[in-house]
Amino acid sequence: MLDRSRIRQGQQPAQALRDTVLLAQQVERLGYHRFWVAEHHGVPGVAGSAPTVLAAAVAAATTRIRVGTGGVMLPNHQPMVVAEQFGVLASLFPGRIDMGLGRSVAFTDGIRRALGRDKDAADHFAEQLAELLGYFDPERGARGDVHARPAEGLRVPAFVLATGAGAGIAAEAGLPLVIGGLRGAEAMVGAIERYRAGFRPSAQAEAPYVVVSGNVAVAETAGAARDLLVSEAWSGAYARTHGEFPPLAPVSQVLAREMSPRERAAYQQALRGHIAGTPDQVVAELGALLARTGADEFLVTTHAYDQAALLDSYRLLAQAAGLPVPI
Repeated sequence: MLDRSRIRQGQQPAQALRDTVLLAQQVERLGYHRFWVAEHHGVPGVAGSAPTVLAAAVAAATTRIRVGTGGVMLPNHQPMVVAEQFGVLASLFPGRIDMGLGRSVAFTDGIRRALGRDKDAADHFAEQLAELLGYFDPERGARGDVHARPAEGLRVPAFVLATGAGAGIAAEAGLPLVIGGLRGAEAMVGAIERYRAGFRPSAQAEAPYVVVSGNVAVAETAGAARDLLVSEAWSGAYARTHGEFPPLAPVSQVLAREMSPRERAAYQQALRGHIAGTPDQVVAELGALLARTGADEFLVTTHAYDQAALLDSYRLLAQAAGLPVPI
């Protein structure tokens, strides 16, 4: 599962980060395989700006679940620094760290300037990725190259997030692919087919490996499951119509709001393209998605104002999917 450390209305960012760590502990007990955190800069409603730092806190607070990033936005960073960060993580928590990598850059000119990047930084993702992976090469020392210690010689599984040309780059590099697109499933299936067709085996992966991601909400009734999507949908709709991504608001407050026609259209659009329903309904939809995509894993994410209902959603999904509960 993926958590973005969403801030709830009236909450400080510090609490959102603590909630992320607590959620990781809770879903570990439910049997989930991975817990990933994301990278966002300058977003009022998101506290997760430093994924490798947050991943360290999550890994320290858990014992079994794999911990990673979904992802580190490589164009925002120097590859050597990223290699060093993951080298430290993998050294401290051996066998538990995943390196999810994306090619997005910051959304605004101001933040890009603050990061020392421009709009074209994503165009160099393939070269940055190759450089980053090179720092883990155990033969690097024998060639006298620059070292990124303690990364050199470590094996940290790398995943590429499919934004833009990401699927093709993942295939060329021989890396697992993480792809979302439940709203545009046909395009997603096409990208997966092209990824598999163009895949080149590598030291990281001998065969294509696909992780399909999306919002999944589960409750005892379909209506309650849909309510889990309301706060995030409104936050996204507000961002598209006002240019600011706000904290998550209570469902009752969103439903009572008098939206403008433009806000209403954006809100309704934001509610579409997710998987939400009772446990049986959600498992059936995930089964159909598995049949269409041949996915090796599902990466699920849900961001709800009601934290108890959110945890219950993950619990119901784990039970319905038959996840083995760790001893």
